[in-house]
This record gives sequence, structure tokens and C-alpha cells, in this order.
Amino acid sequence: MKAKLKWALPGLLALMVFASGCGNSGGGAESGNGNGNSNGGATATATDGGGEAAGKTITLKFWGGVPEEAGPLDMVKAWNDANDDVKVEYVRFVNDDSGNLKLDTALVAGENIDLYVSYAKFMVEKRVQAGSALNLSQLEGYDIEGKLGEAVKAWKFEDGYYGLPTVSSQSFIWLNKDALDAAGLPLPALDWTQSDLAAYAKRLSRDTTYGYVQGTNMFSFNMDGELQNDFVKDGKSNLDTPVTRASLEAWHKMMHEDKSMPTYGEQVATKMPVDASFLKGEAAMFGAGNWIFRNANNLTDYPREFKIAFATVPRPDGARSDFRMEGGLSDVVSINPKSAYKDEAWKFLQWYADEGVTYLSKGGRIPASGQVDNSVTMVKLVEGNEQLYDLDSLKNVLFGNQETYINTVPVQLNDLRAEEMENYFLNSRSLDQTMENIVKRHNDLIKRNG
Repeated sequence: MKAKLKWALPGLLALMVFASGCGNSGGGAESGNGNGNSNGGATATATDGGGEAAGKTITLKFWGGVPEEAGPLDMVKAWNDANDDVKVEYVRFVNDDSGNLKLDTALVAGENIDLYVSYAKFMVEKRVQAGSALNLSQLEGYDIEGKLGEAVKAWKFEDGYYGLPTVSSQSFIWLNKDALDAAGLPLPALDWTQSDLAAYAKRLSRDTTYGYVQGTNMFSFNMDGELQNDFVKDGKSNLDTPVTRASLEAWHKMMHEDKSMPTYGEQVATKMPVDASFLKGEAAMFGAGNWIFRNANNLTDYPREFKIAFATVPRPDGARSDFRMEGGLSDVVSINPKSAYKDEAWKFLQWYADEGVTYLSKGGRIPASGQVDNSVTMVKLVEGNEQLYDLDSLKNVLFGNQETYINTVPVQLNDLRAEEMENYFLNSRSLDQTMENIVKRHNDLIKRNG
């Protein structure tokens, strides 16, 4: 660890998912799902007291993973203030294994749930197969593909859509603009490379400051952006390419030679809160995603005076010309087929997708619906803290129409690759042995799966 470096206790982390998220870079330690630590099952409600006068008032139960204070409470209040006969109650679950198990158990048990959010495609698929998601294609009143564009087709199953993606997620690099200025470094170009990142990190590294940090989930991000789901070629593993190999070698050099980023062993052993380290000025650059706005805008727990700028995730050296970063639509809201109020839930869901989700933008959620103007979202992302952000780079990176792709790497493949990469970063295996093991284990997996 760098001399005199002190790590703060973890704050609310996201964890991407992609989406994602949430990044971090992308990526924080929690994969971009945008969910921090909070007690599962908490509820956020808001009522105006006028419903009973107009007749019976019903209440929709809406389960989601975003903490109430990051926008859901404001969203619920906006809906409830405008609707006397249909109220909404938000029930928080933590988007991790135990939280999703709690949601799935409640759905199967027939608990009172009208709508809920899934943060990964495999979770949507699992819930569709369990009969826990209504086919929205059977309903009228909302042009799903017209509102959400071509990207929404990634969430379509054979016979239709079983949820509305409501958020656009992406990964990017957070920059301490003051540190860049002090080092005489300009903002990176939109097409910068991993070598550029390494050079910046080395220049920005100090005795008490790392040049760069990222969540451990992000070490494969730019490799996957190069492969774009072409994991198999001619029936065999395609993971050992010159570009992916060089990307791993570059991370290793930054850790062990340049010492411009923490070693993998230190990061894991200390459970390093990479978002906190950046926001406290203990790292000059940070790979994460849009969900980090929740903490960046929280000046009570993360006070800072430096300005934050943004850069794209750098492409690995020698990457293909159509290199893209993982991203796309996320936060898929489904209606429970067992709901007694499907029509009311559908009406709320349409409002939520086109308007309600904007109340979550202060926590980093970027609405997916084309109904929402990006300029409005940008204002909400930094509202009250405009002076602490470089708005031009924010606009260029987050709203510059950077092309993304949906990552479909199988869970088993992702796990085995992560195990081998870890051994390489810990210096317990050479790069050659690491790539050989990855390819062998991947080929075995291909054979097992037919």
C-alpha cells in the first residue's frame, strides 16, 4: 500500500452489471447495479390523504433495489400526489444474491408484489421461466420499441417483452480534474487506449495517491469490448488473442512495475472501497459507472472540493475499429402475473418509464425512454453540485452517443476466467500459463455444454 494511504470505510456501492452499472466503471465493486448497503424490505410511501374521498384506494407494491433516498421516495411522492385512487408503496431489496433470493421466494409464495425490478438479463429470464413476469406485449398503450429503440430488442424473449428496461447504463472513467490540471494533463481523447491510461496513471501517482483504481470486476471489460461476445471461434475458445493477452499484461505492469494502481492482492485483502478512495482524493482516476453519482453528490459523507471530469473506458491497444464498451438498457421492471391490479400496475409502469425514473437521476439513473430529454437528465445528475463537475466532458462521454453492446458471457465462463486472472495478478502463475489454463478450461466447458 502507498505510504500514508488511509482507506475510508465503504460507502454505498453500486454493483453492474452492466449495469451495469453501475460500475464501477465502469465499475465499482458491485458491478454497476446501483445498489448500496441498506436494510432489505424497507418501504417508502407517500400519501396525500385524498384517496378515500374519491372512493376505494388501492396500493401497488413496487420492489426495487435502489435506496429510497436516491430517488424512489421522491418518485413515489410525485405519483401519489397526482393519483388519488392508486397509490404506490416502494419496497427496497438489496440487489445481491440474498436480496434476489428474497424477492424470488416472495414471488413464488404469492406475497403481495405488483411490480419489481430485475438488474440482469439472466434474472429476468429466470423469473419468466418461473411464471413470475407478465408478457407486456399482450398489453396496449405503450410502443416499447418506439420508445426504447433498437437496444430494447436485447430484452425480448420469443413471444414478447416481460419487462420494460427503464435505465440506460454505461461504464466510464471518473477523473480528478484538479489533479490532471496540476500534472499538466489534458482531458483524454474519446478514443484513448489502455497505454494512454497507464501513462496518465503513472504521471498522476503520488506517495499518498494512486493514479488509477477500479473494481475487480472491470479487469475484463475492455477485453470483452474487443471480443463482443465472440468467445468461441470454429467451435473452440477464442479468448487467447494478442489484444486480450496484452490487456492483461498492461494491468499487471500498472500494479507491479509502475505501482500506479493497487495490486490485486491488496485490493481484495483490504476490501478496498474504490469509490470512496477516489472521492476522498486518494486516487486520481476511477473506473466506474453512472451509479457512482449517488456518492459523488453526497457531500455530507464524501466532502470534496475538486472538480470531476469524465473519459471513456480506454480501448485495449490494437483493438478492432468497432470496439465497444459493455452497456445498454437495464433496470427491467416487470409486472407480477399474480397481481390483483394488473391494469393499474401497467398504467404506473408506463408513467415510471417515461417520467418516474427521472426522479432517480440524482442517484445516477439515466432514463432509457426516448421521451426523456438528455439535457434534463444531465441537469438532474449534477443538480446543486454543478460547480463540482466538468460539464463538457460529462455531456461528451455520458450523452455523446457512444455505442455499446450487451455482454452475454456465460456465468461459468466469467467465473473460470476470473479465477485464472486472479492467479496471474497475484504472481502465482505466468501470463502464458494463465492464458493456457483459460483456453483449456473454456474448451472443456464448450464440450460439456455440447
